[in-house]
Amino acid sequence: DWDYMVDLIARQDVWWEPGTRLAYHGTTYGWIIGEIVRRVSGKSLGAFFQDDIAQPLGLDFWIGFPEELEPRLVHVIPNRPNAKGPLSLFLETALHDKESLPHLFSFNNGGASARKRDYRAAEIGAAGGVTNARGLAGLYAPLANGGAVNGVDVVNAQTLDRMGRVSMATHLDATLMIPTRFALGFVKSMDNRRVSRVPHTDSLIMSDAAFGHAGMGGYLGFADPKENMSFGYTMNFMGHGNLVNQRGQNLVDAAYQCLGYTSCDSGVWVK
Repeated sequence: DWDYMVDLIARQDVWWEPGTRLAYHGTTYGWIIGEIVRRVSGKSLGAFFQDDIAQPLGLDFWIGFPEELEPRLVHVIPNRPNAKGPLSLFLETALHDKESLPHLFSFNNGGASARKRDYRAAEIGAAGGVTNARGLAGLYAPLANGGAVNGVDVVNAQTLDRMGRVSMATHLDATLMIPTRFALGFVKSMDNRRVSRVPHTDSLIMSDAAFGHAGMGGYLGFADPKENMSFGYTMNFMGHGNLVNQRGQNLVDAAYQCLGYTSCDSGVWVK
């Protein structure tokens, strides 16, 4: 119920003075941005995405998955935390503090499940996209090539430059409970290898020019405008953590090494 969700978010009291803390918005971000898209374009978020981005770029990518395409769908297999191993601060907080943002982010979902057809049909902008690795890479391809690819203009050069710049950073994200760096809606390179409780689960190491987004279990898409490279990685069996785990980071590392980059000791890949 799009209108119901938008109204709830509009009436939600802020948790702190804006600008004083940083917290990953997770699922609510889709309705916040989606309602702006609807008011500006007159289209729902899913329709706008199909008409103006996915179809012109030839992407297998939907926000609001068509029922006739259900036979092509492969379900994701979740990864369970190691009961004998250390828990991340995010997961420990979520499990033990029911008033916390990590708990609400993880469990206050009304019973929603991506395994249900009504969930996949709904236009849940921050958590309902359905695609594959080619679709992710294709979505970022214009952003890696000056804002346009194959004659399809997505953004102009000035907007593209603004999209990739860091706009906020913190030593402790109030939702993810790790240090984070964000551009406008995009994740920037985040090296938490030295502070993570669970090794290889809370980082995403790219070049300084790159921006994109990781998903729980290790899904990843990003653009590197300096190298004209777009990257997409999806899997059926999720890995550990909220960001890219070592399985996905190995692929990112290999891509940069193929481009002549030699070190990521400083938290970003450099030549």
